[in-house]
Amino acid sequence: MPLRMLIEEFLVFAGLMATLGCITKIILTTLNRRRAIADGSVTTLNEIAQRLGRLEQAVDATAIEVERIAEGQRFTTKLLAERGHQPVASDPGRGRVVTPH
Repeated sequence: MPLRMLIEEFLVFAGLMATLGCITKIILTTLNRRRAIADGSVTTLNEIAQRLGRLEQAVDATAIEVERIAEGQRFTTKLLAERGHQPVASDPGRGRVVTPH
C-alpha cells in the first residue's frame, strides 16, 4: 500500500507543477504582450502610414491606366463614327438571320 500512496503523491505533485507552469506561462505571455503594445504603438502607426501611402500610389496608378483605356475607347468610337456605316453586301437569296440569346 505505501507504493500506491507514493505514486498518488507523485502524480498529484506532477499535476500541480504542470498547472503552475501553465499559469506562469500565461502570466508571462500577458506581460510580454502588454510591453510590446506599449513599445510598439509608434511603430505601428508608422507602418500604417507607410501602407496607406503605398495604397494611395497604387490607386493613382490605377486611375491613370483607366484614363488611358477610356481615351483609347473614345478614339476608337470617333474613328468608327467618322467612317460611317458601310453598306453590307447582301445576298438576295439569304433571308434575315436571328441569333437566339
